[in-house]
Amino acid sequence: MSETPSLPGFSELGLRDSIVAALADVGYERPSPIQAETIPILLAGHDLLGQASTGTGKTAAFALPVLSRIDTTLRKPQALVLTPTRELAIQVAEAFQTYAARTPGFHVLPIYGGQSYTPQLNGLKRGAHVIVGTPGRLLDHVQSGALDLSAIKFLVLDEGDEMLQMGFADAIEALLQETPPDKQVALFTATLPQAIRRIAQSHMREPREVVIQARGEAAPKIRQRYWMVSGLHKLDALTRLLEAEKFDAMLVFVRTKIETVDLANRLEARGFQAAALNGDMEQRSREQTVQRLKDGKIDIVIATDVAARGLDVERISHVLNYDIPYDPETYVHRIGRTGRAGREGDAILFVAPRERNMLRVIERVTRLRIEEMKLPSVADVNELRVIRFKEKITEAVLSGAGRDFQPLLEQIEAAANIPAIEIAAALASLLQGTTPLLLAAKPESEPKAPPAIDGSVPTCTYRIEVGHAHGVLPGNIVGAIANEAGISGQRIGHIDIREDHSYVELPTLPDEMMASLQDVRIRGEAIRIRRVDSKPDKPKFSGNSRRPDRMAEEREKKPYLGGGNRFDKAGEARPFESRRTQSRNYKGTPRFRSPDGEAAPEGAAEPFRNPDADAAQVERPRYADKPKFGGKPGYGDKPKFGGKPKFGGKPAFGDKPKFAGGFKKKFTGKAAGAKGAYKGGKAFRSKDR
Repeated sequence: MSETPSLPGFSELGLRDSIVAALADVGYERPSPIQAETIPILLAGHDLLGQASTGTGKTAAFALPVLSRIDTTLRKPQALVLTPTRELAIQVAEAFQTYAARTPGFHVLPIYGGQSYTPQLNGLKRGAHVIVGTPGRLLDHVQSGALDLSAIKFLVLDEGDEMLQMGFADAIEALLQETPPDKQVALFTATLPQAIRRIAQSHMREPREVVIQARGEAAPKIRQRYWMVSGLHKLDALTRLLEAEKFDAMLVFVRTKIETVDLANRLEARGFQAAALNGDMEQRSREQTVQRLKDGKIDIVIATDVAARGLDVERISHVLNYDIPYDPETYVHRIGRTGRAGREGDAILFVAPRERNMLRVIERVTRLRIEEMKLPSVADVNELRVIRFKEKITEAVLSGAGRDFQPLLEQIEAAANIPAIEIAAALASLLQGTTPLLLAAKPESEPKAPPAIDGSVPTCTYRIEVGHAHGVLPGNIVGAIANEAGISGQRIGHIDIREDHSYVELPTLPDEMMASLQDVRIRGEAIRIRRVDSKPDKPKFSGNSRRPDRMAEEREKKPYLGGGNRFDKAGEARPFESRRTQSRNYKGTPRFRSPDGEAAPEGAAEPFRNPDADAAQVERPRYADKPKFGGKPGYGDKPKFGGKPKFGGKPAFGDKPKFAGGFKKKFTGKAAGAKGAYKGGKAFRSKDR
């Protein structure tokens, strides 16, 4: 749906007279497009799925019809509004209170994490018609029995996409299960991901869909610009921007909570009134920071995405993305903090060379071309500083602030014979403090992009300290150089990858570009690029590839074990290797020569031979020639061995015949108990050995 040429007044939308009167008191004359579209639908009792960018008046779009249908005689909660953050919950509760200024007996209660349970429990005991809060804390009160949702008639999910992104899906589902099935549901979102549509299909009855702006479109009154971070530190760039750009208040977005505090401290050290805003701060501190921003006591707030969600301060004229967001939806939510309610605003984005692709994605989603801005030079900043200093001195002179010091300065001039101009210069220096009035001039040169490699320009050879040993492929080198230095892939010539280094052909790179490439890392290794006059000849190929992908193929190549394709990729037969090769070629155990004098099988090890036995040519007796157990002499007839009879009546050790061959393997395990198993290991030894 699109914006209509003439919008009706609030009195024509069917709202209560007390609500229309309260709107007139705060200066609201005509509804915004989202309000004009949604208020009649909600008053008619239909479920609603509304999509509109931030700052378009979504809060009033659901608050006004809810207030028009609230029964103030009932003490139970009749409307439940879910918000992703504490700040947005407070803001929505304040909006309800403002719109119900002429509705006697109305009560709204904000419930959110970070606040003590005691005031929230007391407010629930007193009774509230509308409950506004974050899903986590609301679910705590429901599970403890302090919050009864059985009488809920209206359920509103504000910033539904952000709540799902923050991980509140399970809490939202649990709260929806605790509410009556015949309730009216309204879901408002800036973007419309698939998860939002699933909630609409599960918990809404034939919802009416209202789309004021297409997915991801930014407010048309917000001027969007980006600055390409190259060579200059982002903090120095931010300092120049703050001094050169005219703004009332600025909201700076960073990625982490630690960065908010660190950047705020650095800006305060440079003379700016800045404060941090993040989720680790106590709720009272966060509220005080927002209030100081509204009162004009601070001009710059450094915040994370979650902490600034739903922040609505009229003074915010600029939003600066110090760190580029990870997704376009976050960018849309960020810049929605300025240009609210039809006001104009500015959005600035810092983009590193490696983040150019994300910039293109943001432009494609927002359907707007983000213009590149030129950072103010040192001369521009110094000129503005001088102008502001003159204005400050002139205002002090015109206001008569220095009249009380004139007699004292005259005494100093007469007593010390110091000219008045020198005294004034010393006082100006004391006023300026330790911060220098003028920035130090530094040579600044725009990095020039090298020409394309097409044979028309000479090229140079550069060496980088990464190679096959680091698992580097040509695509890794092209991507790193193209992203970090802003060089197109067409300008990168031949790449020669060696064992621990590589050579790349590039047009002549300027010194500043060489400096920016020194710390670039590929596969975790710094490339440490440097120019070389020539490169040595490539070593002779060993036959084995060092490329990681081809090395993996070689590792997987196995001998042919039967079955499948016997030929490799080159068509050559693969060598056959049986799985039984090892058992067939076993050579670890010696074998005895057979009794008939036949040679041992081919491949068998030579048997161990006793030299004394060979001389006597005494053959080793076979098992059949051994005396049977029953024929052994008795215990008493056993010859003595050393004067002491052996146990069992066995013959003396020295009386055993010697063996002609070597020794046979001593059986162990199951074979040890088999019939005929030979267990002798020392029988071949003689008594006198």
